[in-house]
Amino acid sequence: MGFAVSADALQAWFLREVLPLEAALTGYFRRNWRNESDVRDLVQDVYVHVCDAARREVPLNTRAFVFTTARNILIDRFRNRQVVPIETVGDVEALAAASEIPGPDRAVISRDELRRLQAALDRLAPRCREAVLLKQLEGLSRREIASRMGISEETVKEYLAIGLFTLSDIFFGEDSK
Repeated sequence: MGFAVSADALQAWFLREVLPLEAALTGYFRRNWRNESDVRDLVQDVYVHVCDAARREVPLNTRAFVFTTARNILIDRFRNRQVVPIETVGDVEALAAASEIPGPDRAVISRDELRRLQAALDRLAPRCREAVLLKQLEGLSRREIASRMGISEETVKEYLAIGLFTLSDIFFGEDSK
């Protein structure tokens, strides 16, 4: 949880913490979006979303927040590109049947994403990995994780922050290992 700020403080935060991420953000979009001409628009969309959210509450981990926002924007764009106007489809039932069957490319991409996720999880410290898995897979609260792991909620918070930050670095290509 962050804190609300004035317009001047928001601008200072943006210049100090968000703007320096522009090169990494641009690289992320170039690696993950096929149309190079959309990259500048995608970066600007991230800036708009990040600033709107920061008006309410400044995130504690700016880098993770910016790249999570970028990922969500790509997901939204991808979903929007999958929409086919109904007028252009002659046989709606055929479209529905075809869209339910994943193609071989989707299976390969999914297996690759799972391998990357497992490799990234394997790089986390065991206790961080355990906390992240309990939170993300089992949906446990910090209190429940603390109880199950026999540690304080503050330690769980630290494990989750470290784990999620490390995973985002690995997935967004900022990890140098």
